[in-house]
Amino acid sequence: MTATVLHHEVRGEGPPVLLVHAGIADSRMWDGFADRLVAGGHQVITCDLRGFGRTPLAPGVVSNPRDLRALLDHLGVERAAVAGASFGGLQALGLALRAPARVSALVLLGSALDEFDASPALDAFDAAEEAAIDAGDLDAAAAINAGFWVERPGERPAADVDPAVLDLVRTMQRDAFAAQADVDASIEPFDPPVARRLGDVAMPTLVVVGADDVPDFVAIARRLADEIPGAGPVVTIARAAHLPALERPAETAAAVLDFLA
Repeated sequence: MTATVLHHEVRGEGPPVLLVHAGIADSRMWDGFADRLVAGGHQVITCDLRGFGRTPLAPGVVSNPRDLRALLDHLGVERAAVAGASFGGLQALGLALRAPARVSALVLLGSALDEFDASPALDAFDAAEEAAIDAGDLDAAAAINAGFWVERPGERPAADVDPAVLDLVRTMQRDAFAAQADVDASIEPFDPPVARRLGDVAMPTLVVVGADDVPDFVAIARRLADEIPGAGPVVTIARAAHLPALERPAETAAAVLDFLA
């Protein structure tokens, strides 16, 4: 298992913030949000994890925390605030636990965990996604993801859903499915699981969730706020589902800038 320098972009000047995208996205999800952090006086680092965006996936075992640490090394950044969305939140937590001296603060946006009791709705989504992928219908699999995580029909007002956001999520997710197809790769599990080590997270932590996120992830946000010693109360972003930094960049960036200040 070797680290790779992830495709990345650096913009702005000031205290560094590393952004780690969601598993239904790539670094494109951060554009509007990152611009606001730069305007707020920060250097912002965005990257594509392996198998996403412009970083290819090679056979073998993927260690995202190792890759993120290698990226900081490559850029000469000794310490950064790290913000992760969904799957990226779990990877940010993994980095914070493995290399705490490199992480000055954590921002967890609709973060995932590696152990939790999934709801029947989440299990049904997983089954539908898997069936579409097994059938080779990546367009359908991407649409299932955008619908479940962002559109959420019947769960949030249709007027709150930006069609451009839906289109971007479908595009990013389909690109990831295509990049990962037929590649014999796996993600290194955390041992012990991150979910059992939340009390060891030593840095100040901001927990953010969309008001209309999947209930499983609203529950995870509450757990993170309860079990991470340096976390305050959950910040809820109105009129957002699973990707508040993409759907409501101004409101989410305001909360993050206030925390980082």
